[in-house]
Amino acid sequence: MAQALDAALSLSPASPDPIPLPMHIHHHPLISPAPGTQRELISLHYGKPGGKKAYIQASLHADELPGMLVAHHLRQRLQALEEAGRIAGEIILVPVANPIGLSQYALHMHLGRFESTSGENFNRHYPDQIEAAALAAEAELGPDAEANVKILRRELVKAITAAPVDTELKSLRRLLMLMSCDADIVLDLHCDAQAVMHLYTETPCWPECEALANYLGSRVTLLAQDSGDNPFDEACSQVWWKWDKRFSERFPGRFPIPQACLAVTVELRGAADVEHGLAEADAQNIIDFLNYRGLISGPAPAMPAAVGDARPLAGCMPIKAETAGVLTFLRQAGETVAAGDVLAHVICPFSGSVTELKSPVDGLFFARDFVRFATAGMKIAKVAGLQATRTGKLLGA
Repeated sequence: MAQALDAALSLSPASPDPIPLPMHIHHHPLISPAPGTQRELISLHYGKPGGKKAYIQASLHADELPGMLVAHHLRQRLQALEEAGRIAGEIILVPVANPIGLSQYALHMHLGRFESTSGENFNRHYPDQIEAAALAAEAELGPDAEANVKILRRELVKAITAAPVDTELKSLRRLLMLMSCDADIVLDLHCDAQAVMHLYTETPCWPECEALANYLGSRVTLLAQDSGDNPFDEACSQVWWKWDKRFSERFPGRFPIPQACLAVTVELRGAADVEHGLAEADAQNIIDFLNYRGLISGPAPAMPAAVGDARPLAGCMPIKAETAGVLTFLRQAGETVAAGDVLAHVICPFSGSVTELKSPVDGLFFARDFVRFATAGMKIAKVAGLQATRTGKLLGA
């Protein structure tokens, strides 16, 4: 596996370092988009490979900055734990997961969600090597679930490595997948515009995600099974339930495949919540969860009581502006609302007309935009209902 990773990282004449030693900073060059230019991805490695593995990255949407500050505080804690000999597995931290988006500005505005060249969302369209890895692994699989996990992880790394990449964005996606695809835990640190702490994960991950939700104080965890367009977290987690389905149908009862990766998108409240107090608490809560999961030795702190619940992503209702105008909210993120409650007004500056935007369902008003002039059809907020009502692609652009 290490040889495959090193080979995949050879994207330029500059050869990368081998798998890093403890507390090693690893520089991964991306494909150069133009002569005289080259970006790099930087990862921090703690512990050693061979046991349990956690992968944590921040700011894949490069203008979502709370995760970068959390990563800063995680780095300090992980180094202290490393020096104390308490890292029981391998932990990889990528404090800036998107050097491409980090450099994209137009008229003093940071544009970190979409690549300016292709228009693609940095958190969509991750490569699918599920079938290639399954075909390569099939002859070695057997009745031992743990052995099957090791075989499939090995072949997945090989398949991702072998897939060609020809753009800077594709090389970034491949690097992120190579570092994360064999991890037991994957945490992708994001934020919304204005929001409470909330999580996204796949339905098969919820049994293991519930503890993370409790440690982080998540108000709601939104569940889906293949929400569409292959976002990063689902690219890491869905391989396992898809392999289980594939082998169960073809070889009933012969090749047990567990859900071997808990992958979660962690929405660290709102974009302006870049404060040391919040970040320090979030970092410590992540450390406590890793301790609970055995990647950090020593007794784990008691798990906090739940402050939220899990709800279907298909029940998450976008609130849209019907007309254009000045947007002002009547309700705060985090409030429980009922169907028909007025959440916001859109005011036409010419006619003075006021349009009420109402919640379509009973639920948690968990996120809203920070823009205060709405265009017609613009999504301005989200309410998490209890019942699944939507179908198709469930994530926004």
